[in-house]
Amino acid sequence: MEQYSAEEEVTKESQEVVDKKEDPNSGEVVPSEFGYLQRNEFTSEIYKIEVRNLGYFGIGEFKKLLKSKLKLDMSKIKSPQRKDFAFVCFRSQEDQEKALSLLNGYKWKGKVLQAHIAKASADPLQRKRKEAGNAEDVESNKRQRSSAEATCPLSGMPYEDQLRQKDSSMKELIKKFVGELKKTNRDSAKNLENFKYEGVLPSPAIDGYRNKNEFTVGKNGQGEVVVGFRLGSYADGSVEVAEVETLPHIPKAAKWGAKSFQNFVRKSRFEPFNPEGNAGHFKQLMVRTSSSNTNELMLVAGIYSSNLSDSDLMELKRDLKEYYETIEEGDFKCSSLYYQDVKHREAGQMVSPVEHLSGSTHIFDTIHGLNFRISPLAFFQINTAGANVLYQKAIDLAAPKAHSTVLDICCGTGTIALAFAKHCKQVLGVEIIPDAIKDAEFNAENNHISNCKFYAGNADDYIQSMVREVTYGTPPGSPLNIIAVVDPPRAGLHNRSIAAIRAAEGIKRLVYISCNPQRAQRNWIELGRPQSKQYKGDPFYPVTAVAVDMFPHTSHTEMIILFERKNDVEERTDVDRNQSTTLVDAGTTEIAADTIGET
Repeated sequence: MEQYSAEEEVTKESQEVVDKKEDPNSGEVVPSEFGYLQRNEFTSEIYKIEVRNLGYFGIGEFKKLLKSKLKLDMSKIKSPQRKDFAFVCFRSQEDQEKALSLLNGYKWKGKVLQAHIAKASADPLQRKRKEAGNAEDVESNKRQRSSAEATCPLSGMPYEDQLRQKDSSMKELIKKFVGELKKTNRDSAKNLENFKYEGVLPSPAIDGYRNKNEFTVGKNGQGEVVVGFRLGSYADGSVEVAEVETLPHIPKAAKWGAKSFQNFVRKSRFEPFNPEGNAGHFKQLMVRTSSSNTNELMLVAGIYSSNLSDSDLMELKRDLKEYYETIEEGDFKCSSLYYQDVKHREAGQMVSPVEHLSGSTHIFDTIHGLNFRISPLAFFQINTAGANVLYQKAIDLAAPKAHSTVLDICCGTGTIALAFAKHCKQVLGVEIIPDAIKDAEFNAENNHISNCKFYAGNADDYIQSMVREVTYGTPPGSPLNIIAVVDPPRAGLHNRSIAAIRAAEGIKRLVYISCNPQRAQRNWIELGRPQSKQYKGDPFYPVTAVAVDMFPHTSHTEMIILFERKNDVEERTDVDRNQSTTLVDAGTTEIAADTIGET
């Protein structure tokens, strides 16, 4: 959500001056690609070290060495693939020096480690400009993509052709996954003989289906303030923003939200955010709409507050509130208004905090005939009509019975849990965002569903405990049938969650729903690996895969895969029979968690 626009012609001579900055403390000239280090704000690049001679290693085991054994408080680990070195960033010089003294000469896995201070990474935008000579050359030599090309590249294609293209892409992805799994687990071949891919199911809604949109505040190629989509990434040297009025997948209400906020920003005395120097204030706008007939519209204004005094911030919030309480055009009116502080997050901060300014605190939407309350930061399927298809297929594949227990991992506002509830004995859900759990509990009560329980915390902290609760609570002689359903963020599940699922022998069937099948393959392989110290329990093998087109006009597709254990028996085993560990009441308890990783 960043923006820069050159509004004046910059000569080569003046550009050479701009390319360098003077450090106000030392007086030394600093190249502009490192100018961000001089800002009065934290960046982990300041306290970075390089650790060499690591040999073959995994990020997980290296992180365990640093945090658990050496008790180092690092903020980030960066490691190029297939290399024997890594960069480790810290939050203070004291932590950096402690790491250097402990790691330099430390013996690990038969290797003697080498550690030294590392140079900060260059600002990617400034580096691109320097390589190109000047910003004008960048624009003249490379045509900028249109908003349609950047966000919905298949929109010029008939929908039937879009589905054919996606089907072909998913077939290739499944083929690659199967090949990789056979290499990883030599015993998998005989368990993959009946694995089938059933094609792509179409979305009932093709246009205007996105119920959540995150717009950037910036400038277009003519230097005008725009609220829309970025046409490229900052790392690639692109900061231009384009309007969304002509995009087919954005609903009219969301377009009105972007346009009305654009008008507000243009008239405000406060400025759009500029990533060069982190100047300005208006950074982004999230718009959530309802597919029901209520015309509900939630706006979340993302403000970079580091450049605002307390009185200025109060004024900005007041202006926002007054503007949206008075503006109304036809069927469009903001029914819920929030402020979000989107400055740099503090250590351990998972999300940027929000503050309710005006209107209702939530909006509502309907899936599978159930009414759902949605808070600003809670996960809810982007395509409401498509979610009806997606969830029905997940239920069909899972095939729950009257005595089944479903574990909804990454449950969000409880949409999957409540859709499954009438098909099984009970559903236990876990989600890392506490507000989403509050929504899930409200949604269960509001829909008169009493066989669902929800827990706030990290999934890997709860999976084993939930399985033990189900096992201990099942009378002797009664059948035990536990089905896990996971619908993780784009990055997939953390490997600790996969390890927890593998170790929970009571889970015999797993339905994995992925909005990014390319990245989810890592999890699928981990589910099917042979037993090891890290991945205990019998592997899961894929049985059926089906894609659901949740994102018409884009290249993205949702994928559902049913996995089963090698020896899938419904009768109760002695798994955890004597383990009477019960689940603590975590409904109002938030478990501290490491950052896992954007929607």
